[in-house]
Amino acid sequence: MPDSESLDILRRRLAVARGEAPADVCIKNARVLNVLSGEIHQADVAVAAGVVVGFAGGEAATVVEADGRYLCPGFIDGHIHIESTLLSPPVFAQAVAPHGTCAVVSDPHEIANVLGLAGIEYMLACSRDLPVTCYFMMPSCVPATNMATSGARIGASDVAAMLARYPDRILGLAEVMNYPGVVGGDEDMLRKLRAARGRVIDGHAPGLTGRSLDAYVTAGPGSDHECTELEEAREKLRRGLHVMIRQGSTEQNLDTLLPLVTADNSSQFSLVSDDRDPVDLSREGHINALVRQAVSRGVPPLRAVAMASINPARYFGLRRRGAIAPGYRADCMLVTDLTTFDITDVFLNGRHLADWEFADHSCLTPPRAMRVAGELTEAGFAIPAKGARHRVIGLIPGQIVTEARLVKARIANGLAVADPARDIAKLAVIERHKATGNMGLGFVSGLGLKRGAVAGTVAHDAHNLIVAGVNDADMVLAARTLMVSGGGFAVVADGKVLGQVRLPVAGLMSDAPLEVVTAQLAALGQAYRQLAGEGPEALAHPFMAMSFLSLEVIPSLKLTDQGLFDVTTFSRVGLFV
Repeated sequence: MPDSESLDILRRRLAVARGEAPADVCIKNARVLNVLSGEIHQADVAVAAGVVVGFAGGEAATVVEADGRYLCPGFIDGHIHIESTLLSPPVFAQAVAPHGTCAVVSDPHEIANVLGLAGIEYMLACSRDLPVTCYFMMPSCVPATNMATSGARIGASDVAAMLARYPDRILGLAEVMNYPGVVGGDEDMLRKLRAARGRVIDGHAPGLTGRSLDAYVTAGPGSDHECTELEEAREKLRRGLHVMIRQGSTEQNLDTLLPLVTADNSSQFSLVSDDRDPVDLSREGHINALVRQAVSRGVPPLRAVAMASINPARYFGLRRRGAIAPGYRADCMLVTDLTTFDITDVFLNGRHLADWEFADHSCLTPPRAMRVAGELTEAGFAIPAKGARHRVIGLIPGQIVTEARLVKARIANGLAVADPARDIAKLAVIERHKATGNMGLGFVSGLGLKRGAVAGTVAHDAHNLIVAGVNDADMVLAARTLMVSGGGFAVVADGKVLGQVRLPVAGLMSDAPLEVVTAQLAALGQAYRQLAGEGPEALAHPFMAMSFLSLEVIPSLKLTDQGLFDVTTFSRVGLFV
């Protein structure tokens, strides 16, 4: 915007603030949730050129009668992976805007692990000028570790270049997942941290404690969203970390951590979603659902709202955002009450949501074809029995951490096989980026599969092809189905494809509208339940749960294309014991 135009806009805002010119919008008789003063007060809120200019009424082009409803600041999700919603950025923004979300800070390391810098450029281009502001953090761990094969590598020079190129869109360095590398002084990690000096650096340090935690915080990370225990969060809070209370579709830590929040320390907390299933977005909402849950657990409404607005705004240095006050961007919503937080109107940058368009900008990055070496065969999925007991990855409902279990092997014809009677399925992770031929094999408990197989190309963080099943023939078919489609999810049983969702953008995101994606996922869920039944063993989010089984930076036992890894020791372990 030219300087002269900026001055003209400022002069107009000042004239409206002085009462000498009509406002663009005036929201009358509102009860303002003021997260700056810590009170709820009656006011008429005047807006000019996208900015709140005062609490006095007057003439306006558009008058909205709040009639005593509550005016709440727009919500900011301080940590999310848009790719995990399976939606392209414009579709995602259109999905969350009605729930009062005005901005998100996204870590695009999912697509970066597949497409590298081109993937980040895609996310930036697709989200440009959307009504919901999409900020990004520069991925710090591509690949996450050397324990898996990803499609790209991002170095310290890339971090520095992208931060310089997009100073207003890329806010800093994304979650630093290689915490052993940071603690140990790994040269590559230290260079990335140095490249982000003076910018926000997000942490990721599950279970880190004591002197190792001291070293990690000393290196630069300023937040953590991986706390799963109250004392873990307390220790990190004492060291100055901004604690992001995560309540996603599969990672649910809100109930555990909320008791730590008090009037004295609440400014050090934010509510974040991290990974949000599109069905949950459609059915429950976004950050508004977290605020509602926090209030239902006894958090005062103003405090809960602050944790979803001004707190993340201040942590990320988003000046004049996250509150309703003169000079602040006019992102707000009218809600009927402070229990249900039912939203009746949303305003983004001073305009009513109905007046906005969610145009798709420059989404031209071509999807990368699947590159799997050779022909997949049943013989390739066979696991020769090398002992009477083997390790099993144990799913924990509502968490992405797993258990390392040791069970008696079920052996048939000299091979270790799945045992659906004990809810043990075979698990395979197949490298899909560079045609290396790598395949990791193991077992998982908790998916509830009684027959057939399921597969997906969403498999954090390297996003290789992951397959779970109770027989090798169906596992092969599930994998081949996704190789042909270019990625997505598949459910297979008895040699037939029962359900499939295509994700043509890097095997991670759909190019379809929200309602289409949710309908496809509903059909996929029905197909999954044909394999797992309707009992408690059937997961609410089986494909999202499966996607974290290869995430080698989250304890305790995970499988990558290179084999089975004990994340607590960051070392490869044998399947048999």
